[in-house]
Amino acid sequence: MKTKFCLMITAALLALTAFSYGQAGTDVKDAAEDTGHATKTAAKKTGHATKKAAVKTGDATETAADKTGHATKTAAVKTGHATKKAAVKTGDATETVAKDTGHGVKKGTKATGHAIKKGADKTADEVK
Repeated sequence: MKTKFCLMITAALLALTAFSYGQAGTDVKDAAEDTGHATKTAAKKTGHATKKAAVKTGDATETAADKTGHATKTAAVKTGHATKKAAVKTGDATETVAKDTGHGVKKGTKATGHAIKKGADKTADEVK
Protein backbone atom coordinates (compact mmCIF):
# COMPACT_ATOMS: atom_id res chain seq x y z
CA MET A 1 0.00 0.00 0.00
CA LYS A 2 2.86 2.29 0.77
CA THR A 3 4.30 1.72 -2.68
CA LYS A 4 0.97 2.44 -4.33
CA PHE A 5 0.61 5.65 -2.34
CA CYS A 6 4.13 6.78 -3.28
CA LEU A 7 3.44 6.09 -6.94
CA MET A 8 0.23 8.14 -6.78
CA ILE A 9 1.98 11.07 -5.15
CA THR A 10 4.80 10.86 -7.69
CA ALA A 11 2.31 10.80 -10.55
CA ALA A 12 0.43 13.75 -9.08
CA LEU A 13 3.66 15.74 -8.66
CA LEU A 14 4.71 14.87 -12.21
CA ALA A 15 1.33 16.01 -13.57
CA LEU A 16 1.50 19.20 -11.54
CA THR A 17 5.00 19.92 -12.86
CA ALA A 18 3.89 19.36 -16.46
CA PHE A 19 0.91 21.63 -15.94
CA SER A 20 3.16 24.35 -14.43
CA TYR A 21 5.54 24.23 -17.37
CA GLY A 22 2.61 24.42 -19.78
CA GLN A 23 1.19 27.40 -17.95
CA ALA A 24 4.59 29.17 -18.01
CA GLY A 25 4.80 28.63 -21.78
CA THR A 26 1.33 30.11 -22.22
CA ASP A 27 2.26 33.13 -20.07
CA VAL A 28 5.42 33.75 -22.15
CA LYS A 29 3.35 33.48 -25.34
CA ASP A 30 0.76 35.95 -23.99
CA ALA A 31 3.50 38.38 -22.91
CA ALA A 32 5.06 38.23 -26.39
CA GLU A 33 1.68 38.92 -28.01
CA ASP A 34 1.08 41.85 -25.64
CA THR A 35 4.53 43.26 -26.44
CA GLY A 36 3.91 42.88 -30.17
CA HIS A 37 0.54 44.62 -29.86
CA ALA A 38 2.07 47.47 -27.83
CA THR A 39 4.87 47.86 -30.38
CA LYS A 40 2.35 47.94 -33.26
CA THR A 41 0.26 50.58 -31.44
CA ALA A 42 3.32 52.70 -30.70
CA ALA A 43 4.44 52.49 -34.33
CA LYS A 44 0.98 53.61 -35.53
CA LYS A 45 0.93 56.54 -33.12
CA THR A 46 4.48 57.55 -34.10
CA GLY A 47 3.56 57.38 -37.79
CA HIS A 48 0.46 59.50 -37.22
CA ALA A 49 2.44 62.09 -35.23
CA THR A 50 5.15 62.20 -37.91
CA LYS A 51 2.55 62.72 -40.65
CA LYS A 52 0.88 65.49 -38.63
CA ALA A 53 4.24 67.19 -38.04
CA ALA A 54 5.08 66.99 -41.75
CA VAL A 55 1.75 68.60 -42.68
CA LYS A 56 2.27 71.39 -40.14
CA THR A 57 5.82 71.94 -41.39
CA GLY A 58 4.54 72.15 -44.96
CA ASP A 59 1.88 74.67 -43.96
CA ALA A 60 4.41 76.79 -42.07
CA THR A 61 6.80 76.72 -45.03
CA GLU A 62 4.03 77.82 -47.39
CA THR A 63 3.02 80.66 -45.06
CA ALA A 64 6.64 81.78 -44.75
CA ALA A 65 7.04 81.74 -48.53
CA ASP A 66 3.89 83.84 -48.96
CA LYS A 67 5.09 86.37 -46.40
CA THR A 68 8.54 86.51 -47.99
CA GLY A 69 7.00 87.08 -51.43
CA HIS A 70 4.82 89.88 -50.09
CA ALA A 71 7.75 91.52 -48.32
CA THR A 72 9.87 91.30 -51.47
CA LYS A 73 7.10 92.90 -53.54
CA THR A 74 6.68 95.70 -50.98
CA ALA A 75 10.43 96.32 -50.90
CA ALA A 76 10.55 96.45 -54.71
CA VAL A 77 7.75 99.03 -54.80
CA LYS A 78 9.48 101.15 -52.16
CA THR A 79 12.79 100.89 -54.01
CA GLY A 80 11.08 101.99 -57.22
CA HIS A 81 9.57 105.04 -55.50
CA ALA A 82 12.88 105.98 -53.89
CA THR A 83 14.72 105.61 -57.21
CA LYS A 84 12.17 107.82 -58.96
CA LYS A 85 12.44 110.44 -56.21
CA ALA A 86 16.25 110.38 -56.41
CA ALA A 87 16.14 110.73 -60.21
CA VAL A 88 13.87 113.78 -59.94
CA LYS A 89 16.19 115.40 -57.36
CA THR A 90 19.24 114.62 -59.50
CA GLY A 91 17.52 116.15 -62.53
CA ASP A 92 16.64 119.31 -60.57
CA ALA A 93 20.19 119.63 -59.27
CA THR A 94 21.62 119.12 -62.76
CA GLU A 95 19.33 121.80 -64.14
CA THR A 96 20.39 124.26 -61.41
CA VAL A 97 24.08 123.54 -62.00
CA ALA A 98 23.63 123.96 -65.75
CA LYS A 99 21.97 127.36 -65.25
CA ASP A 100 24.72 128.46 -62.87
CA THR A 101 27.39 127.28 -65.30
CA GLY A 102 25.73 129.10 -68.19
CA HIS A 103 25.53 132.27 -66.10
CA GLY A 104 29.20 131.91 -65.15
CA VAL A 105 30.24 131.35 -68.75
CA LYS A 106 28.25 134.42 -69.83
CA LYS A 107 29.92 136.58 -67.17
CA GLY A 108 33.33 135.16 -68.03
CA THR A 109 32.82 135.78 -71.73
CA LYS A 110 31.70 139.35 -71.07
CA ALA A 111 34.75 139.98 -68.85
CA THR A 112 37.05 138.42 -71.44
CA GLY A 113 35.47 140.58 -74.14
CA HIS A 114 36.09 143.73 -72.07
CA ALA A 115 39.69 142.70 -71.41
CA ILE A 116 40.30 142.01 -75.09
CA LYS A 117 38.78 145.37 -76.02
CA LYS A 118 40.98 147.12 -73.46
CA GLY A 119 44.04 145.28 -74.75
CA ALA A 120 43.17 146.17 -78.32
CA ASP A 121 42.70 149.84 -77.36
CA LYS A 122 46.09 149.87 -75.63
CA THR A 123 47.70 148.21 -78.59
CA ALA A 124 46.13 150.77 -80.90
CA ASP A 125 47.39 153.58 -78.67
CA GLU A 126 50.87 152.14 -78.71
CA VAL A 127 50.86 151.70 -82.44
CA LYS A 128 49.89 155.36 -83.03
